[in-house]
Amino acid sequence: MKLWKILIDKKKKKKSLMAVASLNASTLAKIEKDLPVSMEIISRVCKVLECDIGDVMEILPDKE
Repeated sequence: MKLWKILIDKKKKKKSLMAVASLNASTLAKIEKDLPVSMEIISRVCKVLECDIGDVMEILPDKE
């Protein structure tokens, strides 16, 4: 997933992202499982990481 790569590139940990972006454990679990989260959450993550939405996520075709 793109988000984990950018965290590694920026030398940040998931726990620090949670704290700075005000994410709770259940939201992070949703992200880890590729479950839907609100655009507000994505926006906060992008602001913290100083990146664009396309840098942390991608839209893939539905699996058949």
